[in-house]
Amino acid sequence: MSLRIDRDHSRFKQIVRGKIKENLKRYVQQGELLGRRGKDTLSIPVPFIDVPRFRFGHKEQGGVGQGKGEVGDALSDAAVEPGDGHGHAGEGEGQHALEVEVSLDELADIMGEELQLPKIEKRQSSRIVTEKPRYTGVNTTGPESLRHFKRTYKQALRRQLAAGTYDPKRPVIIPTREDRRYRSYRMDPVPDTNAAIVYMMDVSGSMGEEQKEIVRIESFWIDMWLRRQYKGIEVRYIIHDAVAREVDQQTFFHTRESGGTMISSAYKLCRDILRADYPASAWNVYPFHFSDGDNWSADDTRYCLELLREDILPHVNQFAYGQVESPYGSGQFIKDLRESVGERENVALSEIADKEGIYPSIRDFLGKGR
Repeated sequence: MSLRIDRDHSRFKQIVRGKIKENLKRYVQQGELLGRRGKDTLSIPVPFIDVPRFRFGHKEQGGVGQGKGEVGDALSDAAVEPGDGHGHAGEGEGQHALEVEVSLDELADIMGEELQLPKIEKRQSSRIVTEKPRYTGVNTTGPESLRHFKRTYKQALRRQLAAGTYDPKRPVIIPTREDRRYRSYRMDPVPDTNAAIVYMMDVSGSMGEEQKEIVRIESFWIDMWLRRQYKGIEVRYIIHDAVAREVDQQTFFHTRESGGTMISSAYKLCRDILRADYPASAWNVYPFHFSDGDNWSADDTRYCLELLREDILPHVNQFAYGQVESPYGSGQFIKDLRESVGERENVALSEIADKEGIYPSIRDFLGKGR
């Protein structure tokens, strides 16, 4: 029975996984899905799931393939005419969406399979070393927090059997101090892989709520994939109009738009953060910039390109720029990036027209495996 339950559970998980893959594009575009996120899981509504099986109807039921007639006979008009809409309410059970809890790691794996994302080749993979406990054996002494209950129980059972005090009719096992066993461990150095993400977003007057919603949704899925690839992730947020400033996550996604646009202010602040906190010798760094492509002047764009070429690109795994379409933005900035740095291996550029564009944009950003 236990094997059958395990087999059925495994089969159900495979069906759920298939349903999620089938509807992944729709999930990616839904902003409300982000509100279902727990600490390590995401609650996803999947279509009605049922294990395929034969169902037998009542013998008195009519239907196609029953009754008189020859092969090729047309159905009667009564069989195909629609009803008048005045029938009685049905008594049967309806089909409802099923809420399933999916771990963020598993969801990242599903997205990786569906979008055919390569595993990231970490630029810095062993410069940061942390110590982690490794259990090496069992001792007769140690702290109570490391007591090995199974070994303690077995030792007490052996002692009572040897002493002849064990009663099968009243199988009470009472460990003594001499029966207690404790796990022993040592601290081993383990190479750790850490990454830093710097999100930059234009919050000028040409970036509306719809554009910021697109950024919020896409950054969630990017975050999830990178957290699957690295053990430690640090995230920093920069907003800018004519001036850039670092903010927390809540402010980043909910700042009201205003002012003009000077993109170089964000790139200068990003450069300063990387120099101060994330040296290239120890960190895998990912700056992401989202804008509608409008900038203050051609001179500022030239300064942006200079900052990228000299101060940012040499020190990061990948720089990604997503241009979110806006009725007020010129869209020129991505063209300038393509001409100047678009051919570089660690540059990813993407145009996002609307929520439909989020899905291919994620592939644009993460498809290089950098």
